[in-house]
Amino acid sequence: MYRIRLHGRGGQGIKTASRILGQAFFHEGFEVQDAPVYGAERRGAPMYATVRAAHAPILERGWITHPDLVVVADETLVPIPAANVLLGVEAGTVLLINSALAPADWQRRLNLAGPVVTVPAAAEITERSEMPYIGALCAGAAARLVGCIRPQPLAAALRDELQALGERVVTANLDHALVAFQALAAQAGIVHEGSAVAARDYARPDWVEVPFEPARRSAPDIHGAATSVQIQTGAWRTQRPVIDEALCKRCTWVCSTLCPDSAIRVEAGKPVIDYDHCKGCLVCVAVCPPHAIAAVPESEFVETAPSPSLPRKGGGGVDART
Repeated sequence: MYRIRLHGRGGQGIKTASRILGQAFFHEGFEVQDAPVYGAERRGAPMYATVRAAHAPILERGWITHPDLVVVADETLVPIPAANVLLGVEAGTVLLINSALAPADWQRRLNLAGPVVTVPAAAEITERSEMPYIGALCAGAAARLVGCIRPQPLAAALRDELQALGERVVTANLDHALVAFQALAAQAGIVHEGSAVAARDYARPDWVEVPFEPARRSAPDIHGAATSVQIQTGAWRTQRPVIDEALCKRCTWVCSTLCPDSAIRVEAGKPVIDYDHCKGCLVCVAVCPPHAIAAVPESEFVETAPSPSLPRKGGGGVDART
């Protein structure tokens, strides 16, 4: 069975890529299972999709823990722990990354023993949530690496998925898919079917006891390890909300109440954004009555994190821009 995991951000077409790849397998006579998995429902948040393909009925479900191929549409996801890009990657796993870096650089950075293949990222793309055709590109590249999908079934699958968007969109995506397919001709067939995963040694996970602190009123926060408070989802942002103090009318009940993650608190009558947990949904930008909150690309902020792929995260308040 082929077990393939595709990682990207919301809005980059990863769900569509998995469906194109799954249909291409189906056209080649495989039994197929494909499914997207979402975390936070917003553009730019990490998400993944899975594809299983076999010549026998597929009885597996859920997360793929032993992938034969991992496709990474956005290289900035690699250093984000919550994205789980490298989970289960072994010596036999092929890693396909949309990146301008050479495969040898990725092998050295990640200390990987298995093969790494790259599809060069477009140099003109600066906003990570705006990568047109990346889903089709990844589907075409993955189809070539498995070695059992021909161009005609790939094209038929892509047309089936995208026909509602019009011929111009279909043609543009098909061109990118076939370019990736042809570019990886030298690596055709390097992905091999994985062996069956036995359930004989499965062990039921232990219960996790979460302490509860007594409260006279409702207690919205669970004060225990590994809660959402300790997971800094600010690394998911592609754009951040920035407050213009001169325009702000201090109507804090609007932005602080409507923030879905409670990432806006009120200090001395002013709204303050917690950038460690602001995922960049930009609801506050949309609802601010005086339009005092603007959306600014993360690339405009000073980067102080060890990895150049990660935007700088502020502890609270508004960070200075370059």
